[in-house]
Amino acid sequence: MERVDGDTFRCSGVYSTEDINHRETLDTQLNVFADFKPNLSEQHRNADFLFLANIDPELQLEVLGQMNQRPKLVALDSMNFWIDGKKNELDKIVEAVDMVFMDEGEARTYANEPNLRRAAARIHEVGPSTVIIKRGEHGVLISNEGNLFSAPAFPLDRVVDPTGAGDTFAGGFVGLISATGDLSEAGIRRAAVLGSVMGSFTVEDFSADRLATLTHEQVVERFSEFERLTQFTGLDKSNSLPWRA
Repeated sequence: MERVDGDTFRCSGVYSTEDINHRETLDTQLNVFADFKPNLSEQHRNADFLFLANIDPELQLEVLGQMNQRPKLVALDSMNFWIDGKKNELDKIVEAVDMVFMDEGEARTYANEPNLRRAAARIHEVGPSTVIIKRGEHGVLISNEGNLFSAPAFPLDRVVDPTGAGDTFAGGFVGLISATGDLSEAGIRRAAVLGSVMGSFTVEDFSADRLATLTHEQVVERFSEFERLTQFTGLDKSNSLPWRA
């Protein structure tokens, strides 16, 4: 944590009341963030799991360079501000990481491809083995070394503010991976569900207010409910389908 004189980073945007997935960014002001130079502690330089949150891609690359050894996982998040303004610099850090988080608009813009499956494939070509495309209320699409996984968002009857849901998703995702060390296909899928669960709590209130009151028991309960909602039995291939004699 560092405190300096000046205004903090801020951005403004508008969400559609008819389609909460549609967000229009009106303004982005880096302010003191424009001159921020990260300096990792010795403890952090030895971390096994590194999440490069949404900052200037040149700073993300600098943080990675400060690590004493290659972490077991290096994950990255970004946004259209950097995709539009620093694409070449972003390419360099995307090439160097294992995992990329982007929302569907960012993935389409970065890959210059409207189809999300093909967009993920193009991002793979840059370098990362795992591409995670956040889709708001429609859930998440993951391409892990070409293996696809799609999960819905947890259904809610009331959404107050979707701001920060994607950040919370990434935090829950990488947090579980770092806690378990499980980078298997099953571990990544489980982390995606926990990320979705955490994001579902964030949107229930403004800012981080809901997370401030959240309990471990509530997280486990919602995870179990998510599991119940998405379970189904396999199709018995020996039986005739309704449209087949």
